[in-house]
Amino acid sequence: MVKSKLEQSIIDALEEVASVHGIDIVDVEVVGATKAPCVRVRIDRLDGEAISLDDVTAQNAWVSDCVEGLDPISGSYTLEVSSPGMARPLRRPSDFERFAGEQVELTTLATQGRRAFKGAIAAVTPDDVTLSLDGEDPDTVTIPFVEVKKCVLKPVFDFKSKKEEN
Repeated sequence: MVKSKLEQSIIDALEEVASVHGIDIVDVEVVGATKAPCVRVRIDRLDGEAISLDDVTAQNAWVSDCVEGLDPISGSYTLEVSSPGMARPLRRPSDFERFAGEQVELTTLATQGRRAFKGAIAAVTPDDVTLSLDGEDPDTVTIPFVEVKKCVLKPVFDFKSKKEEN
């Protein structure tokens, strides 16, 4: 997964202590203006249970202390700690394995003349992910993790099955 050096250093620092708190560091992004950026830290529970707002609030202090101790940005910045949300980012091979079969939107550096792919995770190895692509002419594509810039789960809502039950 392609991350900036700054984002990767924050991830590394947080992951060193996250397991002690029962937390998984899902993703870190540094976004916004250069003068006052926002550091977004997405967390989840290690036990696989859904993380609540109370859980996120309880973890905020140590995340803040860890990022502040690293002092990654000279000047002011905003720290945002949140759950991964429905469009959960996938960063590690284990994330892709966990959500095998799920629909994703994936952006690459430029694989096979394309940058954006939508489809289901068909297979995962330690080095790459294979997607079963959406579209009129379904196909598969295998993308090395080193070329993946961003990948998020694509929530699928099935309102028809609920309607048919009534």
